Amino acid sequence: MIVNGIDLSGLVRVGLNIRGRGIMGQENTIISPPVMEGGYLSATKRHGRLLEVPITIYGTNQEEIIGKVDQLNALLDFKEPKPIILPGEPNRIYYGLLDGEQDWNNLGTLGRGVLYFYCPDPYKYGTETTAVFPSDSVSLTNDGTAEAEPIFEFEVTEPVTFAMIQKGEDTGEYQMIGIPADDDVEVVDTRTSVLYENGSTIDTWSPASIDMVDVNVDSVDGVMGTDGAGIRPENYGTPREQQRGPAVFKELPNAIQNFEIQSTFDIISRREIENFRMGIYFHDENLNNLGHLGLKDNSRNHKRRVPLGRVGHYRGGGLANGNLIGDADSFDNARETTLFYLRVKREGQKFSFYIGEWQNQRHIRHWEGTYQDVNNEWQGRLKYITLFIGSYQDRVIPARLRMNSVEVFELSQVTEDHTPYIAYPGDIITFDHKLDELLINGEDRTDIKDLGGQYFKLDKGSNELYVLPDNSFNTSCKFRRRYR
Repeated sequence: MIVNGIDLSGLVRVGLNIRGRGIMGQENTIISPPVMEGGYLSATKRHGRLLEVPITIYGTNQEEIIGKVDQLNALLDFKEPKPIILPGEPNRIYYGLLDGEQDWNNLGTLGRGVLYFYCPDPYKYGTETTAVFPSDSVSLTNDGTAEAEPIFEFEVTEPVTFAMIQKGEDTGEYQMIGIPADDDVEVVDTRTSVLYENGSTIDTWSPASIDMVDVNVDSVDGVMGTDGAGIRPENYGTPREQQRGPAVFKELPNAIQNFEIQSTFDIISRREIENFRMGIYFHDENLNNLGHLGLKDNSRNHKRRVPLGRVGHYRGGGLANGNLIGDADSFDNARETTLFYLRVKREGQKFSFYIGEWQNQRHIRHWEGTYQDVNNEWQGRLKYITLFIGSYQDRVIPARLRMNSVEVFELSQVTEDHTPYIAYPGDIITFDHKLDELLINGEDRTDIKDLGGQYFKLDKGSNELYVLPDNSFNTSCKFRRRYR
């Protein structure tokens, strides 16, 4: 028996009479009107499974038996369903956890009992299958004995205003985000890239002054460089009383009013004592600080992550103007390796910030904030971008602090007779019909879901699938075969 990826055969011997893996139970809801015989079937649902697994533990004495029981208790101590593979079914996976009081008798040099695993999901599963679509029209076979829950992934190869997958020609089942453009509507690109940096031309950036970053930075004589995968400090400069590190800035070719800045921060920090700050500052034509987008760890006792989003310049000693995301949004005990996507937009008087922690191709947590600059304090045209990566005094520096890339876009407005692109080459669109999620590059985009779209399942047998728009994606589908 393998539970949660651990083979227990060296610890227990499983008996032959395993109960609960046979015929699935079903609950029927019947409405019985008083004026008719019998009744109407209004609903049915599957019960969860209760697996009863007889086990024997052998040892040379009672102390050894008790020790093995302690090991087993530790291995089975989990609070959510985990994969279970039973003897005789090597290609089937149940998902369950211990339930109720376990049946157990200690008989000296052996122990006998029954483990009870409750499986809220009554289905058995096969291993995951990935099908790569050779074209935009495919026939996909599900050879399980129940419907399967697919996860579709679209790697964008051409700019698109929508993404759609349809099951069958006449079923009416489809999923879609975005808007197909009508023939009499112009398709427009609302973003124009005006600056892109991934470290390859970081030597063309100029050293920034302390005034261009936060007031809690008192040393910017470090050197910014690259490791071939992004922007990283070559050295952090002179430790003083506050934060220190390299800061560099770049002038945009033209000053722009409406803009978007995107970046990805890649961090490896293994020890609590480590400290860092990473930030992107954006300035107008007079070098007034329009805002800040970044991340920091300001704790010596925790692996802390603090997302940062601010409008205006931090003056110290109190709140910044438009402080949208900050210390109140921190979380401790972060993973050693963390990847964050960061974005800020200014459209008219509205600033909007978004920061998401990336894991397994989705944002497992995110922070958002908006600020309406009703007094037009921060309406200067964007002209300069400053990058800062630093640490505190002479504190131990994390193994990796890297901005994988930074890109600045000029934004244009969409009129009533325009349809905008929602994704660009290199973007990944995910339709997860298992978790009911629609993602673009890991970010939830159910806000642009088509009202008629639905999270459909793959039927048993053959499924005809059609991807639209044509010739715009490299498409694949992952699913687990389900068995009753």
